[in-house]
Amino acid sequence: MSKENNNEPQKELIKKEVERQIIDVLKTIYDPEIPVDIYELGLIYEINIDDDFNVEIVMTLTSPSCPVAETLPPEVEEKVNGLWSVKSAKVTLTWEPPWDKDMMSEEAKVELGLY
Repeated sequence: MSKENNNEPQKELIKKEVERQIIDVLKTIYDPEIPVDIYELGLIYEINIDDDFNVEIVMTLTSPSCPVAETLPPEVEEKVNGLWSVKSAKVTLTWEPPWDKDMMSEEAKVELGLY
């Protein structure tokens, strides 16, 4: 077994830790119209981390006409880029699948009284 293969499990553990750090940061960003963070709202579809710790976040907004469409994705990018463990971060905005309230976490639904 080559030395490179021995590092794979360790690299995956590090990626999981970086992902946790990213999620912690995402939980500090709120949609101004809804008092719930963007992660619990279900606006984050994917967090992709490559072997060099470049991060791509695939996210959506509550609607295409969302008033923060111009400011929220750059805020996400800036805050994730601010992590020491991230080399670079970019946000990819998608509308597929369209967001709906069923994408929210149980915690978010309780907080908004949707039960």
